[in-house]
Amino acid sequence: MTPEAVMTLAHEAMYVGLLLSAPLLLVALVVGLLVSLFQAATQINETTLSFIPKLLAIVVTMVIAGPWMLTTMLDYLRHTLSSIPSLVN
Repeated sequence: MTPEAVMTLAHEAMYVGLLLSAPLLLVALVVGLLVSLFQAATQINETTLSFIPKLLAIVVTMVIAGPWMLTTMLDYLRHTLSSIPSLVN
């Protein structure tokens, strides 16, 4: 296995990981920002108020984006497993 092949595999793995985590992280960021604005406006400092909406938003995002995430991960896995014979030579 050449160093270029290892770097290509690592690059693809990081790209797919970033691609799969981006929707969840962005939703958590937006919901957290909205909840913090609400807390600042109402001066309510309850820890569950920031946790529960984020959790619910992430679950909804996973339900909506789950099929796409699964397809992306399976495509990456198929590509990686099918390239093993050419990498081992």
